[in-house]
Amino acid sequence: MDEVRVEDAGCLPGVPDAFQRLWTPHRMVYIQGENKPADAGEGACPFCRAPGLPDPEGLIVHRGEHVYAVLNLYPYSPGHLLVCPYRHVSDYTELTGPEVAGIAELTRQAMTVLRKVSHPAGFNLGMNQGEVAGAGIAAHLHQHVVPRWLGDANFLPVVGQTKALPQLLAQTRDLVSAAWSNL
Repeated sequence: MDEVRVEDAGCLPGVPDAFQRLWTPHRMVYIQGENKPADAGEGACPFCRAPGLPDPEGLIVHRGEHVYAVLNLYPYSPGHLLVCPYRHVSDYTELTGPEVAGIAELTRQAMTVLRKVSHPAGFNLGMNQGEVAGAGIAAHLHQHVVPRWLGDANFLPVVGQTKALPQLLAQTRDLVSAAWSNL
């Protein structure tokens, strides 16, 4: 049987070949768990910390009475927002009536704002309840509002396990926040 030889990928950057590479080293911090809360408590929770920061630093685009909208630090697509209650709560059934209404209203507003700013063809909306369901931060409930465009899920995620994001988070935050204030 022939011995299998694995190429050292470290020597490939800059070596000409038939492939074009899209390097996304910023994603490695997410994959390796950087910025994940050390525990499920409020002190370690980024969704509890963000409202105490200035909006640009916390990536907050809008504040409501019971909930707020913030850009996802590791977006699936430009404009990927999270609608979060201020209160540290993990399960949808634990929300108060005003929190449920606030999440619904800010989700509607987020869709309106994102349509105005970036003209998506559709949206994915949803909550992942618990780690087993895919929640990256299971201790603090959050609703995803993900704008989608025709062709945005091209070969890159399937073949290259890579997403191409054409806009920096600060640029997206400024556009969305400005459009929200004009709502």
